[in-house]
Formats: sequence, C-alpha cells, structure tokens
Amino acid sequence: MQSAGFLLLCVPLISLLCESSKTPTGEFPESVTARSCRELLKKYGHKKDGLYYLRSKDNEVYQTYCDMSTNGGGWTLVASVHENNIHGSCTVGDRWTSQQGSSSYHPAGDGSWSNKVLFGTAEAATNDDYKNPGYYDIKAKDIAVWHVHNDNELEFWKVASVLRYHTNSNFLTPFGGNLYHFFKKYHLQYGIGTCNDRGISVPIVYDIGSDMRVNELYGESVRADFDTGYVTFRVFNNYQEAYAMCSGVRPKGCYAQYYCIGGGGYFPNTFCSDFAYLNANNGATNGYGASKEIINAAVFIFYR
Repeated sequence: MQSAGFLLLCVPLISLLCESSKTPTGEFPESVTARSCRELLKKYGHKKDGLYYLRSKDNEVYQTYCDMSTNGGGWTLVASVHENNIHGSCTVGDRWTSQQGSSSYHPAGDGSWSNKVLFGTAEAATNDDYKNPGYYDIKAKDIAVWHVHNDNELEFWKVASVLRYHTNSNFLTPFGGNLYHFFKKYHLQYGIGTCNDRGISVPIVYDIGSDMRVNELYGESVRADFDTGYVTFRVFNNYQEAYAMCSGVRPKGCYAQYYCIGGGGYFPNTFCSDFAYLNANNGATNGYGASKEIINAAVFIFYR
C-alpha cells in the first residue's frame, strides 16, 4: 500500500520530484531487479548507453554505467583503476595496490582485487578509483577494458578512450565468473611467485586500437618483453613483486613493472603505486616508461 500511495503523488505539479526519484530506466529504485547490464538489455530491452541501477543478489541497489552498443552491448562497468598521484609511493588513493606504503608488514596491500570493499562512484570513474558490488556479484564470461582520459564527463568516455578492447573466449567461467573469485584463488602478494609465473593471458578483440597502437603506448626498451593482443592477470617480475593486470599485452620477460598495474603491497626493488613504474621515464616512451596517454587515463573494467 505504501508504494501505491507513493506513486499517487506523481502528479504533474510535483513531477520533477518524482522523476528525480526514478532510476535512468524510468523505474523507482525499489523496483530494480536486474543484476547486470546484460540482463537489462536482454530481458528488458534497454539499449541506450548510460547510468542504470542494478540490484545485487544481497539486495544492494547501486548505480553504474552500461555500455549497450559495443559488440552487442550488455557490458557492466564494475571497476576503475585511476592513478591520482603518479609520484606517490602507495599513498592515499592507491586502493588497487596499497594505501599503507610499500611495507613488508602488508605484502598483500589493500587487497582490493580480492575483497568486497567498495569505493567511488560510476560518474566519477575518470577522477577516482571505483568499485561496485558487480565486481564480485555478477557472474560473467568476458571482460572489456577501456583506457579513458582522466577528468572526462561520462558522455565523452567513448571518444576519450586511448584504447578499448574486449575478450570473447568465456575465460571467466572456470574462475567463478569474475575477477574477485580469480584473485581469491590466485593471490597477489610479494614473494609467492616468480617471473616464470605468467598468470592467465587472454586474447583480445580491439574496439579502438591495434597491436601497433599498444606498442606505441609502452616504452621502447620493454617492447621486446611482451606480446601484444592480450590482457593478462596476476604476474610477477624478476624481484617477485606481484602485479594484478597487464593491459593489451602478454608478458614473456620479467619487467612487468613497466607495463602492468595494481598488485600486492610490497615493492622493495621498484615503485609502489596503482600504476606501478609506468612513469619510469616521465611519460616519454624512448626508454622504459609508458606514454603520458596511458599514465593519464583511468582503466575501466567491464563484465558481460
């Protein structure tokens, strides 16, 4: 009866108030039932890119971005890795590595890749780190990754992307359907692996970009250390330092710190930050460091 009474208040005189209470799908939050953007697309026919509300299996309603047009649509934004201070060494804001400094007392860092701690908002995903319940709640088969220039408004995300790609091999299925379960099984921690532990590398399909473009984004001195055309999860460098994700590449050497991001919390021999040692050459690519385009872009992770 309460919900019916609330709906009766939605008369023209206060329609603006009622509209502000609705989700982008035109529903009231309490009526949201979809658990993913794919469900919104397939079951309810929503085809427009933008912000939508979803509901987790534990009935937590949250707002995120849905890409309803790339490769058939139905992609749910679940996380954004944003470097707020490229010169800070695992300081405040390095949630995907450690906010406690590079410390042997915290070799796993903040553990954001394998815990249920949430932070940020979808709309501010190019300004700060972001992680929503979909990261651990959605059972997906594939991922999409966007590198989007920092400080861009939502409506410009696609055109402001340095690189965009997706997988189409159902690689998440044997790992519980998401990265949360993957990293629960394959821990990110200093000293528990070697650079021969290559992680899991998955072929990618470019939506914006190419193998040549990926090479251009990373330093000339490390291009022989990887193959392009992949996304890789959970690798170690020659110092046994752990990294979460290598975007666009598959390591074949031991210099992951120059082209991978995120990871454990102890980096005694390189640099501790969400973007690792990508800034080794201050944004120039004539050495080991990555380009300014990569350094100044947030990394979006989508599920489908």
